[in-house]
Amino acid sequence: MRRGVVSVLGAMLLVSSGCSLSTSAAIEQDVHTINIAYGNQPGEPLDQQARKWAELAEEESDGRLILNVYPSSQLGGESDMIELAMRGNNVIVFTAYDFLMDYVPDLGILAAPYLAEEFEDLLYLTTTDWYKDLENDMNEMGLALLGKETIYGERHLMTKTPVTTPEDLQGMKIRVPNNNLYIRAFQALGASPTPLPLGDLYASLQQGVIDGAENPLPVLQGTRTNEVTNHLTLTGHMKVMSIWVTGTGMMDELPEDLEQILSETSEEAARYTHAITEQEEQEALETFKNEGMTVHEVDQELFRETVEPFYDSMPAWSPGLYEHVLELMEERPKEE
Repeated sequence: MRRGVVSVLGAMLLVSSGCSLSTSAAIEQDVHTINIAYGNQPGEPLDQQARKWAELAEEESDGRLILNVYPSSQLGGESDMIELAMRGNNVIVFTAYDFLMDYVPDLGILAAPYLAEEFEDLLYLTTTDWYKDLENDMNEMGLALLGKETIYGERHLMTKTPVTTPEDLQGMKIRVPNNNLYIRAFQALGASPTPLPLGDLYASLQQGVIDGAENPLPVLQGTRTNEVTNHLTLTGHMKVMSIWVTGTGMMDELPEDLEQILSETSEEAARYTHAITEQEEQEALETFKNEGMTVHEVDQELFRETVEPFYDSMPAWSPGLYEHVLELMEERPKEE
């Protein structure tokens, strides 16, 4: 499990925003204040989701449930915030399933390359008994999951030189998040995965430390990756569902009606941003084209076949996990 030192600013904000439910003001007014922490920038779809959630929670609770939003990692990183949540602090943290592998490894498969053809398949998985069992494992560790319908986007490649087949990736230094899932996935594709903080991406491309990066299109646009690369390859190598995490201790201290409101509005806010995410992906793609970037539409099946060995390289996963998840997705009721 990851450990970190909580930033002084984060700790001060948690205290000053009324994170203790035992304060006299909270008791007198029956007002419960919770901080929402995430690394995304203001204006991104995820930020819009958080603000919508805050609006819905306050409205549905008649002002008894207040969510304060803190974008741009103002309160600290994911590890710090999750540690605070586990200790019972009133904080909700945005994270990804690959990050949660540190806690319940099998959850990481929801972020695996070319797992699903549609986001609907991944959304369906979150309704299954398999997922609920993993969620119970998280609960036993002191963590609760919210906003299970959060769609983060489809990840693509942006590089200095053309990538039209998996062979073009051989030895190419691609910036990836610093976790085992992404590193092994890009090793399977033949690339040289290079873990770097997202904030270092632009300078690293500019200085030749890396040859490219991958992320959803709005994130690539937000990091100005298109300014220091020339080629966009629509690999769609990962359809990314994300999740919000808080502590079971905090959830247990909330009145039952507010706990239900917090959970229900988290899903409503997640659904609210589905269309926004899709629209911003299309707008980013058009912007890249208009600015002269070369866009490559490729045979994704070639990349899917190349990455298959990845699924045998994750020893922390339960035996047969990949096959079981594929079977579950086959059971999803299809629209007529």
